[in-house]
Amino acid sequence: MRSRFSAYAVGDSDYVWRTWHPRTRPEHVHPDARTRWVALEILDAVGDEVEFRAHYDGVEGAGELHERSRFEQRAGRWFYVEAL
Repeated sequence: MRSRFSAYAVGDSDYVWRTWHPRTRPEHVHPDARTRWVALEILDAVGDEVEFRAHYDGVEGAGELHERSRFEQRAGRWFYVEAL
């Protein structure tokens, strides 16, 4: 989760795509370049689920994304599957 947030923060869409589960990932990842991700709070992590708040500065001001996500481990690596 933290590495994916960092990838969004620095604009590394290739990393975001590579860490998305092949079953659910889009063909291309195009984050909005006008959004600056500034902080991540992990609220809960149980098993393969992570609840978090990601704070950003965007075109219309500051905001946050609050989500519970599911991850799956494959070949020793974690992959984002979906938002719950």
